Amino acid sequence: MDRRLDLPTADAMLHSDFATLPDLIAAHAHERGGKTALIHDAAGIDYAVLDAMMDRVAAALQRDGAVQGQAVAIVAAVSIPYAIVFLGALRAGCVPTPVAPSSTPEQVAAMVADCDAVRVFDDAALATLDDWLAPAGSRPAPARIAPADPFNIIYSSGTTGSPKGIVQSHAMRWAHIARGEALGFADAVTMIATPLYSNTTLVSFLPTLGWGGTCVLLGKFDAARFVAAAALHRATHAMLVPVQYDRIMALADFDAHDLTSFRIKTCTSAPFPAALKADVVSRWPGLLIEYYGMTEGGGTCALIANAHPDKLHTVGKPLDDHDIRLIDDDGREVPVGEMGEVVGRSPAMMTGYHGRSEATSDAEWFDADGNRFIRHGDVGRFDADGFLTLLDRKKDVIISGGFNIYPSDLEAVLAEHPDVADAAVVGVPSRAWGETPVGFFVPRGTTDTAEILAWVNGRVGRTQRLADLVTVVDLPRNAIGKVLKRELREGYAGVVA
Repeated sequence: MDRRLDLPTADAMLHSDFATLPDLIAAHAHERGGKTALIHDAAGIDYAVLDAMMDRVAAALQRDGAVQGQAVAIVAAVSIPYAIVFLGALRAGCVPTPVAPSSTPEQVAAMVADCDAVRVFDDAALATLDDWLAPAGSRPAPARIAPADPFNIIYSSGTTGSPKGIVQSHAMRWAHIARGEALGFADAVTMIATPLYSNTTLVSFLPTLGWGGTCVLLGKFDAARFVAAAALHRATHAMLVPVQYDRIMALADFDAHDLTSFRIKTCTSAPFPAALKADVVSRWPGLLIEYYGMTEGGGTCALIANAHPDKLHTVGKPLDDHDIRLIDDDGREVPVGEMGEVVGRSPAMMTGYHGRSEATSDAEWFDADGNRFIRHGDVGRFDADGFLTLLDRKKDVIISGGFNIYPSDLEAVLAEHPDVADAAVVGVPSRAWGETPVGFFVPRGTTDTAEILAWVNGRVGRTQRLADLVTVVDLPRNAIGKVLKRELREGYAGVVA
């Protein structure tokens, strides 16, 4: 007997208190199996095929001895087989653990060992997946999944050091899927333009499949290719990072593409300049929503940019049932209008860092009632209307001669210079001040670095002045656009007097 006949309808599950993504996909396959689920280049598969392939992956994992709760690592480029393995591991009750293929062999080995993966899929393994799969028609033993069970492990981007395995539960992912109705994910066509090892990607990839939509997998990002594919497939949703928006909006023929099918475009993961938000709102149909949050969970803010043109410098307000507060260095809450470290709690919070109880404890803050919050690592300020403005990562705040210097303030000034295409500021050691700010910038053509340095320092406070300014070809960024400031600090030679 087909187990799908025992499942509730997809609609019933989506409006219940909890459901699993594998069961939702099975219900979609039963109810409308011919609907396209995944597209990559010229290839595509429907829900019936996706569901059957997930069964074969799950059955093969169980055949090879994998048991519920064990990690299955994937170190590969975005592809349909990648998605099938990820989802098939879930059906077996295993824990998909995507790892960035750009990692060094040593880093990959460390992450695979850290999660104790029972199997590792690389590009070669995915290319020969058919040879490993269980026979067509195979059915895995059902996995009994509880809300607290681990859904996946996501390794932190490593912008500040060794990546930590962030364990996210089925309940956390269900919270992402459940809110999909309000975001129009029913029958969505979602552009997947960031890597599947990133939480940024999964928060749109998973709800799209949960609600029976179509995911268009793009692989390596190219702005022209993105807009062409979005127009071709009549895309309704996209999650992009700021650097991608910047490249798309800079296309000379952007306005020639028909993007009127878009309902919602979202952005997260890195600072999103207010002027760029305004340009997207003006020229790209559909809502623009910026999300501020973290892979670990905590709280999330949202800014509906179209509705708040006077708040584009902020990241919006906390979502309903998300509690975000600001605390000082002693862990005490600060009043509205004052700066503080961001902490948050919500239905979508990590279980903890895999195998790192001390790091998990360091990431937590508890209020007077014992409620658990996650430290976001950012410094921010709420305005009188409840909108949050981010000032900087707490670790990036420069303490120079006893004064706090916020790199984002200096980066904003640098960005105003017409010869600066991109910029970042970091703190470096100083004999006189302990730390001092140094700027790095990507020039637009031929520039006079000394002139730009003097121009910036003439527009900031005395304690904020840059000690040095360095020209670079590009700023080092990870795959989702975050500037790797650690690399800038480490690459800067010497100590400033």
